[in-house]
Amino acid sequence: MLNIALPKGRLGEKVYEMFEAAGYDCPAIKEINRKLVFENEEKGIRFFWVKPSDVSIYVERGAADIGVAGKDILLEYKPNVYELLDLNIGKCRMCVAAKKEFDDRDVSVLKVATKFTSIASDYYAKQGRDIDIIKLNGSIELAPILGLSDVIVDIVETGSTLKENNLEVKATILPISARLIANKVSFKFKGKQIEKIADAMKEQVKNDD
Repeated sequence: MLNIALPKGRLGEKVYEMFEAAGYDCPAIKEINRKLVFENEEKGIRFFWVKPSDVSIYVERGAADIGVAGKDILLEYKPNVYELLDLNIGKCRMCVAAKKEFDDRDVSVLKVATKFTSIASDYYAKQGRDIDIIKLNGSIELAPILGLSDVIVDIVETGSTLKENNLEVKATILPISARLIANKVSFKFKGKQIEKIADAMKEQVKNDD
């Protein structure tokens, strides 16, 4: 059995549709139930739902052979896995945002609120910038509004939340999308099976032409 970790939620549903279209379906997954593990013995695959931020942990530690994780998670936590394929879904941007009138040239030590401390630190280190990182887990947009931080580093999809709170994107750090990843040991021993799935998934990737 090849174990596949899917991220819970809308992204995971899109990912499963790609697996299904690639010929790796598991009908039980569409039944209304509270099960977390679904098998298709005939195809030799086992799917399970996990929290999106945990997919890379399951794959890195071998509980899953392959899985799908956002590029943001891979850059933030740097798991020791192989990145096989950009699925070109779950697309958004990692951005620096602040109040519209804010100019960071007026600040010697920049206060940065974020969930993504590694990404933010790497970004500002490349600029040679002195920063004070404030790790938050939710409502990041609130930090500059209440003066807790000068800027935020966060994922932006549409930007509507920023606009509604009088904030704007000041810089785009990098584009984000969902990636197919593999456990390194699994790739050694189940390489043919994994590559076959990766090739089938590649056929399902919709490119922005």
